[in-house]
Amino acid sequence: MKKNASLLSAIMITVCAACNQGNNNPPPPGDTVGTPASKVVELPEPDTMQSHKNFSNVIGWPDGKTPVAPDGFTVTKFAGDLRNPRNIYIAPNGDILVVLSQSERSAKEKIAGLISGKSKSETAGNSANTIILFRDADKDGVPEVRETFLGGLAQPFGMLIIGDAFYVANTDGVMKFPYQEGQTKITGKGETIVRLPAGGYNNHWTRNLLANSDGSRIYISVGSGSNVAEHGMANEKRRANILEVHPDGTGERIYASGLRNPVGMDWAPGTQTLWTAVNERDELGDDLVPDYITSVKQGGFYGWPYAYFGQHEDPRRKGENPELVKKAIVPDVPVGAHTASLGLAFYRGTAFPAPYRDGAFVGQHGSWNRSALVGYKVLFVPFKNGVPFGEPVDFLTGFVADKEKSQVYGRPVGVTVTPEGALLVADDAGGTVWLVKAK
Repeated sequence: MKKNASLLSAIMITVCAACNQGNNNPPPPGDTVGTPASKVVELPEPDTMQSHKNFSNVIGWPDGKTPVAPDGFTVTKFAGDLRNPRNIYIAPNGDILVVLSQSERSAKEKIAGLISGKSKSETAGNSANTIILFRDADKDGVPEVRETFLGGLAQPFGMLIIGDAFYVANTDGVMKFPYQEGQTKITGKGETIVRLPAGGYNNHWTRNLLANSDGSRIYISVGSGSNVAEHGMANEKRRANILEVHPDGTGERIYASGLRNPVGMDWAPGTQTLWTAVNERDELGDDLVPDYITSVKQGGFYGWPYAYFGQHEDPRRKGENPELVKKAIVPDVPVGAHTASLGLAFYRGTAFPAPYRDGAFVGQHGSWNRSALVGYKVLFVPFKNGVPFGEPVDFLTGFVADKEKSQVYGRPVGVTVTPEGALLVADDAGGTVWLVKAK
């Protein structure tokens, strides 16, 4: 508890430290990278011979147990008995939409009894590849309405509403459906407006969606089909990119490239700068390569597969594309190697204490390619005036049950801020959506 109590003060301290440094820009590529507080961190040498596999064993949440937030916050179960809840989207009228995604891993493995033939979630009417609608009209954290919003999908993740259209990103394409505000179920016929590459070894199947401020453009995140293009770049067409399209699916272009698995996307408050959370490559040792969150420059190249964290050349792709390596952009904020940082949401509310405002929450799904578990938490990165302004700190922890036995209660993914200023966290393996409020 003392550690949790110190988190808020830690944020304040690192904000002040960053203020004294007066420089939040990343250094030129080299042997070191800069953290948001200008602290220099050395990257270890890559080691392709020291790759560990340590998959977590999800044991589920015991009755009455929840993740742990800092003092001054409460954590409650907003919704449970869900089949792989992975992403959350809030409609303009406040309805909360939760994607129940059937990932490749969850389709093949039994996860602590949550997925075993007909799971408890399925018997409650919540099969995977479905979107569930929750309506909490009185905002007490207990939804009065829980309905199947849309089913029959193909590994869905991203959701978006623009005007009278609802969009969902399946792993193989973006679909558009007619929508009226307040409806609890999609009844109209949908059409695929963008077909996307799917499948492949080490498939990164999630496809996220984000619109710009006037709804004239949609951004689609598409992860790579491999770890480091070991099966050739011909299998990576339109992948490891953020794509940009018109709302009707036309005018596609690559907005940014070289992003191994960009998932979470959001706009930094007070700016027109796109940010993304990127799940970086594996099998270079326990401490490489750092996952990161970064501002995304239009036309920017972020290194994958030839280089990592700027112009650090990957030994498995050495000498293949030196001119492109020279163009690789150093990401803004490293958030730990193998943490599987997937979720990203900026805090635009006022309910949380001031140090949290305009900062970024990062959902870390947790490691498998590391000797000891890392991630399995929600991280917070302070921002000021649209740029990082302090070191990342733990915000929501307690997902790891026994680190030595690699046992975890659940795995956080998507993070979303409600209009009232609370934080919703999708815990896919734990079958739960958690609600974090300030006291």
